[in-house]
Amino acid sequence: MIEASGKEKLKMEKKEVSTLKAPQAIGPYSQAVVVGDFVFTSGVIPVEAKSGIIPSTVDEQIMRCLHNLREVLVAAGSDQDHVVKTTCFLKDLKNFDRFNELYGKMFHNAPLPARSCVQVAELPKNVELEVEAIALVNPDAPPTEV
Repeated sequence: MIEASGKEKLKMEKKEVSTLKAPQAIGPYSQAVVVGDFVFTSGVIPVEAKSGIIPSTVDEQIMRCLHNLREVLVAAGSDQDHVVKTTCFLKDLKNFDRFNELYGKMFHNAPLPARSCVQVAELPKNVELEVEAIALVNPDAPPTEV
């Protein structure tokens, strides 16, 4: 339970989200956590959930990563249209333009999410990118997976 100080105490429960449609956490963390009307995803990487295979091309990794992010969002009762912020980690900013092009196919409805995109030296499993998101819960979504 999270409590805020002040005149009124705001109490919100943290709810863990887990789906088999995206890669399982490879450490002591949740795929996503829902608090109130917000979904906070962990970083997702381009690993195929069932086989564990990492696609070989950068384009395939970008598409797999965004697919995995969508699956976590849906499991949390949200979707890409309810994302308010993403943080994107690329191993090589030479892939930035291609990333933007494919990212824009997933995030194309206004208002677009705020975004940070940085180059990093290394990522888990030596993948080319990782993406995390903060989203609003979609009030019209089916019940969330746990």
